[in-house]
Amino acid sequence: MTERTPLLHYRLSTSVNESELRSQAGRQAPVHNPGSQGRRAAQQKQQKKLSTFFGVVIPTLLSMFSVVVFLRIGLAVGQAGLYQAIAMYVVAYIIICMTVLSVCAISTNGALDAGGAYYMISRALGPEFGGSIGIMFFLANVCGSALMVLGLVEAILSTFGVPEATSHYQVLPSGYWWSLLYGTGIALLCLLVCLVGAHIYAKTTFLIFVIVIVVLITVFISFFAVHPQSITLPDLKPNATGPTTANFTGFKLETLLGNVWADYTVDYTTQTTMTFATVFAVMFNGCTGIMAGSNMSGDLKNPSYSIPRGTITAVIFTFIVYIMLSVLVACTCDRLLLQRDYSFLRDINVWHPFVLIGVYSSTLSAAMSNLIGASRVLYAMAKDDLFGKALWLAKKTSRSGNPWVSVLISWFLVQLVLFSGKLNTIASIVTIFFLLVYAAVDLACLALEWASAPNFRPTFRYFTWHTCILGIIGCAIMMFLINAIYASASIAFMLLLLLLIHYLSPTSSWGYISQALIFHQVRKYLLMLDVRKDHVKFWRPQILLMVSNPRSSVGLITFINDIKKSGLYVLGHVQLGDLNTLPSDPLQAQYESWLSLVDHLNIKAFVNLTLADSVRHGVQHLLFISGLGGMRPNTLVLGFYDDCLPKDKLIDPSMSSTQSTDPSGPSHEPEQPPLFHFVSLRGSSNRLDYGEFGDGKVLGSQEYVAIIADAMKMLKNVVLARYFNNFDRAQVLSPPSCTPGKRAVYVDVWPVNLLRPDSCSYVDTCCLFLLQLACILNMVRDWRKATLRLFLCVEEGRSVRGPEEKLSQLLKELRIKAQIHPVPWDQQVALHWQRQGNWGKKQLDATTEEKKLQPEEEEDEENEEDYSRPQPAVRFLYLPRPPADTRRYTAYLRQLELLTQDLGPTLLIHGVTPVITTDL
Repeated sequence: MTERTPLLHYRLSTSVNESELRSQAGRQAPVHNPGSQGRRAAQQKQQKKLSTFFGVVIPTLLSMFSVVVFLRIGLAVGQAGLYQAIAMYVVAYIIICMTVLSVCAISTNGALDAGGAYYMISRALGPEFGGSIGIMFFLANVCGSALMVLGLVEAILSTFGVPEATSHYQVLPSGYWWSLLYGTGIALLCLLVCLVGAHIYAKTTFLIFVIVIVVLITVFISFFAVHPQSITLPDLKPNATGPTTANFTGFKLETLLGNVWADYTVDYTTQTTMTFATVFAVMFNGCTGIMAGSNMSGDLKNPSYSIPRGTITAVIFTFIVYIMLSVLVACTCDRLLLQRDYSFLRDINVWHPFVLIGVYSSTLSAAMSNLIGASRVLYAMAKDDLFGKALWLAKKTSRSGNPWVSVLISWFLVQLVLFSGKLNTIASIVTIFFLLVYAAVDLACLALEWASAPNFRPTFRYFTWHTCILGIIGCAIMMFLINAIYASASIAFMLLLLLLIHYLSPTSSWGYISQALIFHQVRKYLLMLDVRKDHVKFWRPQILLMVSNPRSSVGLITFINDIKKSGLYVLGHVQLGDLNTLPSDPLQAQYESWLSLVDHLNIKAFVNLTLADSVRHGVQHLLFISGLGGMRPNTLVLGFYDDCLPKDKLIDPSMSSTQSTDPSGPSHEPEQPPLFHFVSLRGSSNRLDYGEFGDGKVLGSQEYVAIIADAMKMLKNVVLARYFNNFDRAQVLSPPSCTPGKRAVYVDVWPVNLLRPDSCSYVDTCCLFLLQLACILNMVRDWRKATLRLFLCVEEGRSVRGPEEKLSQLLKELRIKAQIHPVPWDQQVALHWQRQGNWGKKQLDATTEEKKLQPEEEEDEENEEDYSRPQPAVRFLYLPRPPADTRRYTAYLRQLELLTQDLGPTLLIHGVTPVITTDL
């Protein structure tokens, strides 16, 4: 007798056959036709009528049996022996049972739509993972359908072909083009059935099941009813020698003992030496097809009840059948027969054509189901718009809801694959694709379990994260056992698809498991972040930037993002109001705009909004409650209280070039920024970025200074930012070659209290904090080319060498690279500021003080011309503490205003906590 089909052609027979179920899942595909939604909803409701047996057990059994049960049972026992064959089945079923538990869990946590495994994975792991697995699932079904068609052609030609066949019914011509013609005809038959509708195949499912069961029953009966006989073996390769017959002995102890141990030899169909791994890979295909029941969820009366019970029933039944067949074969067939004739079940059957009928019907069923399954996966991906307009044609459906365009596309690809003629290589790849899908289902279940989401509560609870991990590991081992190179290439292909979909597909509304996992992990690590273990060596700025209207604060927001040094960055906003007088919380509707602002500016920041009766109380709220655990703001940044005119930067096209502000973020092409939904700028002043709410100012100078004092009382560092309204980061940091006449970038640091020039210490906490922030800015990638200039203030006529050497040694110990520029104090300046320090004697009115300070303002401008050329990009100045007497707040603010007038972007900084250490 001759061999019906090559060995490797059936390695995928049951893996790819699992898609028969998806053919029926197509009946539940939604139809986008508003005119008949009610009628179709009623039809779908009527279709959900399958019981556990018809909807889950039968499809799963057909997927797991296929042709392997008829043609490859002898391979496992003949090569590996009975003991190893049973061990293989036990290990294989342990692997698939882990995945079965995951399938049951996910399928009982909600109804499934068209797409089967793709739908489960995409809704659990997100569109990127689901889309990449969906493409591989689609390609596996297409190649699987072609594989089944070619397998059926070869099975037919082995019996009826001319001249290769030795049968008496040699009526069909053979050859490459004839095989292609036969395959095309079978594919067209499958196409016609799929175009009519999946319900046609659904009606034949039970008939196919009956045929397979009847054939199996005859096989079992044959072991007992057929007398011992000699069976002619298939012809070997030319010039090969060996026995031409083998024996069916019936039940004999001698035969059983001869088949107990392994005896790996050359496979007569491929001329390769078999090993445990190769036999296990072939045999494993008879254990797949486990997701058939979950694909039928839309057609079941009670999916949460039917899927777990039906799938597990089918798995147990197939396991028992495989074990029984292995034992019967080992007891009745000698080793030579098992190794040299894989189709021996036909020769020992009570009626030989029975096995052929089983092979033909199951193979044709597998070809149709894979074609239908491929079309359903393609339709589901098209419906989800994962690839935009590339698949828009695949969305089209007939009036009955059949995605006929997807069927045509799938058939066309099947026809292209048929031109290859032989699919030995593709068979292994497709098997690996299906194993990747199973591993992805386990991963989806594992992610849902680890995320501990309250809404993940499947009615099937007989699983844990351990079973999910075992399933993933088992599938991975099988992939590399089948072919390590193909497995690695398939994983790389999946990752490439994942990246493409991540960057090309639109945002979905399915929910992202990654967000749930991130939340779970962040909560765990926040609990581990113990504030009692904080150390100055690992200090980093954690900033709360108060913003009233982002339209005028874009420059400051982007600059502060540069000095956060991977620390916490919070955009705070206070809206005035009383919740008792409002119908609802007005802040909830604003979060979307603020988060859009964060995305637009490409900064790494959180948003915290509060409702208060005053700006001061609102800032207090945010300082108290912002952050969580060990991640709380330690630095408050305020805009300066002045009369600078605000400028709307969110509608200025020139600002679009400055949006890529994060040092580690990607760059973007210039584009017109969106307007978001922030209140437009209507006033002439913008004090603290809180200059305008409604029709009047809501923040006075007294309250502004009080906010500074409050922050210092709460041991928060304070930064006042002035002249950042027109700060353009891209322009400041642009290379000199891009800006004609542009010189090097400088950052000036004045670590001395300019309001108290007699206190020239450079080692107090505030000065060191100021140096630390300047150094952090210089560590940012885009600011590394900037030069730090540190100004050493000494009295005029005093030697500069000593203080300069002392300061240079300090910078060396602090590992800060900066240029030191000595600046002699003018005696008039020193005496003037000393006089201003005597606030306790007399409070000067604003007019008198302005007149006294006006000459000094001119003096300061002269000093600026002498010691700060070229102009720096930003200045860091020492911020004195506010006076204890609140009546002096106005004078204090006035002095700060005069001190920084016309200096360009300036930060007034006051530190209250140690931030620098010289220890290792």
